[in-house]
Amino acid sequence: MTTFFLPDIGEGLHEAEIVAWHVGVGDHVVADQPLVSVETDKAVVEIPSPLSGHISAVYGAPGDMIDVGTPLVEFNDGETADTGAIVGSLPPDPSTSSTGSADPATTSNQASAKLYDHGRGRATPAVRALASALGVDLAELSPSGPEGTITRADVEAAAADTGDKDAALDEFVEPLRGVRRAMDANMTRAHAQVVPASVTDEADVGDWPDGTDPTARLLRAVALACECEPALNASYLGRERGRRINESVDIGIAIDTEDGLFVPVLRDVAHRDAHDLRRGLDAMRADVLARTVPPEHLRGATITLSNFGTIGGRHAALVVVPPQVAIIGAGRTREAVVARNGQIAIRRLLPLSLTFDHRVVMGGEATRFLNALKDDLEVAT
Repeated sequence: MTTFFLPDIGEGLHEAEIVAWHVGVGDHVVADQPLVSVETDKAVVEIPSPLSGHISAVYGAPGDMIDVGTPLVEFNDGETADTGAIVGSLPPDPSTSSTGSADPATTSNQASAKLYDHGRGRATPAVRALASALGVDLAELSPSGPEGTITRADVEAAAADTGDKDAALDEFVEPLRGVRRAMDANMTRAHAQVVPASVTDEADVGDWPDGTDPTARLLRAVALACECEPALNASYLGRERGRRINESVDIGIAIDTEDGLFVPVLRDVAHRDAHDLRRGLDAMRADVLARTVPPEHLRGATITLSNFGTIGGRHAALVVVPPQVAIIGAGRTREAVVARNGQIAIRRLLPLSLTFDHRVVMGGEATRFLNALKDDLEVAT
């Protein structure tokens, strides 16, 4: 037998969720043929076969979370019959577990009518089993039966006030999977590590010509601001190692979807023109919607842009995800009455937010960065 283990398919990933199997036990596969689709940090990825041979076992079912480095598929080194059946180490069905709570009726039939002391009252084995099944603490009940005995009615009444409500709420609970699970991990890590601080401003974009691509324009301004104040285009590697100033401006673009937040990376923004940036943005969004973003395109950002104004809002205290040290937010543009060249004018304003990791970035550096960003955005072309 040859065992194939779930490979490391993304930086920092420790687990993946099985989406669908493309092979079954007994199937003959060739090298590089897709074996299974798994959902990683923020993409659905096909795992190819590392060799040719017959499948003798697969491990896990759709929806299962499996750790990197655990068995995924076994190959039979000899010939096997094509049974078409999936086998492997599947999680047991809770409904058939031998360790679950005993059925009250069965317990009652097998036990005598002897009463057992339990907290403030006494209960038969059947009533105790029922309380266990419904999650009722007998010690909290006031017995209504003879000689201080807790009855089935006592347990069912308590369950109506507690267990039934919890069960009803459980119907609306959904586990965190895929993108939302990754977001939970990333936000928890960011909250534990980063010391955030924010500064805000507004850019007068009233002179932008018709047809200006706002996102491409923002990307150009971010790249220019990184050139003016490189401290914001940095990676913090920890107190002992320090920071690394990044030469390339690789911007993570926050994209909102029903499945959660994706942040694919647009590389080398400083050396790309508006048309090239738009092509990259369109391709990136198409990949996100199709859930086909390559894992390498979801990591390595040196700074992030959240253009949340396309949905709403003006300013925001955003979340910096380490090792990055800054994230820029662009709010919804609005028309406002302002003083311009000594005259009252109605101008279009773009709200800007900059959140930075104050462990690494000084307030002056952040403010100079925001000034450079604003100045470039206010240029007509």
